[in-house]
Amino acid sequence: MDIDKVKYWTELSDYDWDTAEAMLRTHRWLYVGYMCHQCLEKIFKAYWSMKKEEPAPYSHNLINLAQSCGLGQLLDGNQKAFVSEMMPLNIEARYPSYKQAIGESLSEDRCKELLQKTKELQLWVKTKL
Repeated sequence: MDIDKVKYWTELSDYDWDTAEAMLRTHRWLYVGYMCHQCLEKIFKAYWSMKKEEPAPYSHNLINLAQSCGLGQLLDGNQKAFVSEMMPLNIEARYPSYKQAIGESLSEDRCKELLQKTKELQLWVKTKL
């Protein structure tokens, strides 16, 4: 385990969580979703760094990250469904052809729900570190 990498990824995850909250306050729904995805990606990489010797991969695929480090086997059905739901908020939020569709699917209430579920999953992963 590389404790420095675990700390590094955990701190970045916390920073992205704070950014997601800031995006909610400024009504930037698309970026709430994007930053929630980033928060989860980085806490998954913290878990990866705890379990594996090699560095976390350059990947934004939450499902693959969770599965390849053993975290996926620990997730319950609701957590797995949420991780799958979060997948498009990273890649699709970055490309103009997808931004409008994703942006239209995100309301203030939906973003509050994403923030709550993201924080719950992030805290749960932290208990495993």
